[in-house]
Amino acid sequence: MFALKFRPKTLDEICGQSDVVAVFKKFIQNDKVPHSMFYGLAGCGKTSFARALASSLSYDFYEFDGGNLKIEEFRRILKNYENALNKPLFFIDEVHRLSKTQQEALLIPMENYRALIIGASTENPFFTLSSGIRSRSMLFEFKPLNTGDFEKLLERVGQSVRFEISNEAKEYLLKSSGGDARSMLNLLEFAIALDEKVTLENLRVLRANAINEGVSSDDTHYHLASALIKSLRGSDVDAAIYYLARLIAAGESADFIARRLVIFSSEDIGNANPNALNLATSTLTAVSKIGYPEARIILAQCAVYLASSPKSNSSYMAINSALNYAQNEPKLEIPKYLINTAPEKKDYLYPHDFGGWVEQKYLQKPLKFYKSKGIGFEKTLDEWLKKIHELHKN
Repeated sequence: MFALKFRPKTLDEICGQSDVVAVFKKFIQNDKVPHSMFYGLAGCGKTSFARALASSLSYDFYEFDGGNLKIEEFRRILKNYENALNKPLFFIDEVHRLSKTQQEALLIPMENYRALIIGASTENPFFTLSSGIRSRSMLFEFKPLNTGDFEKLLERVGQSVRFEISNEAKEYLLKSSGGDARSMLNLLEFAIALDEKVTLENLRVLRANAINEGVSSDDTHYHLASALIKSLRGSDVDAAIYYLARLIAAGESADFIARRLVIFSSEDIGNANPNALNLATSTLTAVSKIGYPEARIILAQCAVYLASSPKSNSSYMAINSALNYAQNEPKLEIPKYLINTAPEKKDYLYPHDFGGWVEQKYLQKPLKFYKSKGIGFEKTLDEWLKKIHELHKN
């Protein structure tokens, strides 16, 4: 299998992830390699990187699957290295599948560095791994391979395998693989099995639909995504649907599109229509469970709703303004009665004891970050605030 035959054996043979490669070369040079968690899409080189790292360190390599890791086996292997001069490298694929108990079993070996622990996941470890695991390891995001990375890999294959490929077939091979090296190698291998002259027709027979995650050699992906968002912001339903269709036809992943819609719903609609965020979040959940072709319907429903909703970026502007103040101005002291551990907490006025609101200082000095535009439901929120204040002042 090409995916195994052309798997990199050293860090220098890794395709893509140049920043991560450079960092680990420095770690190796300084003989100080941290426990690490690699996360990113399938086929972007996480397992290959771990194997190449073990080879560079001359560590024995042990591979486990997070879904069926047996702690007894892990401890048995670890015990064999009690008096050894070298360390084992334990690679745990799908590390996010480890149970809480399994994760806890890793903490002591990680703490005393009796082994080097490397985990890999398609899920973000900030949300799937315990704080104990995260605090003992470095987290590295692996990016999908781009066209330049694929070109280098294709060149390596061409040095040992005879085949010809047309320019249009090559473009489809690279762009339809969605940054996934394994996917690209598998498609190429079976296309060559059909004919040493790799054609676009044969590639389309083997892969009718691209599995693209939006990686391409040009900016089309970014241009289309930008046009979609700007059309939604401009409340042009038909333009939004057109650019959505273009993204889908180009093989863009439903998850990527849905994530953009979630961000848009909060950044550009916000409290003018709070339900927009609910629908966009539901869309993201739905398309992750369903996928194409039906996901196109869910995405279209969401896009139409977002384009048709009233727009306000008040919350977006408010947090940007507040962050700018927090990062560039002296920190304001928190009033003592707002701190639960301070003796002055007895002076805190509990709003519910006063019918729901009572005049009280929450900031050391007055600041104004949020400026409502009074659009859509924002107007209702403004009225609520006004009534709350006025009712209790009288």
